[in-house]
Parts: sequence; C-alpha cells; structure tokens
Amino acid sequence: MSMAMLNIRMTPRRMLPLREAAEYVGVPSKRFAAVCPVTPVGMPDGSRLYDIRDLDRWLDSLKSGDALSDDEIVGKLG
Repeated sequence: MSMAMLNIRMTPRRMLPLREAAEYVGVPSKRFAAVCPVTPVGMPDGSRLYDIRDLDRWLDSLKSGDALSDDEIVGKLG
C-alpha cells in the first residue's frame, strides 16, 4: 500500500466575523451578542470583526470567575 503526504499550511486569522466568533467560543450566533461582552472592531471597509485575543480574555475570565452574572448581562440588554 502506498502512502501519500499532504502538506497543508493554514494562516491563523486574528479577526473573525460574528458567525465565526460565535463558533469559536461555542455558542449559537443568535445567542452570542447577548452573552459575549466583547465589542467588535470597526474595520476600514465598514465591517465589524471580533479580535480573537479579546475573545480569549473573555473566556479566561469565565474560568476565573470574573464573568458577568446572568442578571448583569440581562441588565445590559434592557
């Protein structure tokens, strides 16, 4: 049996659109805006993208207990 090698090189992206940012943190896109306090960055072309480093900081804060409570999140929505 012959073996083939496939060499794939991927360039990591730092900025993600909403759908990919939601997928990155593991929540549905519709729920993402309600639970994620990260503000997207306005790009020169008018698009708004999420910085993966900001998403990582937010996720790390969830692990350390620094995250907003459900009541605080709901209060920001109202």
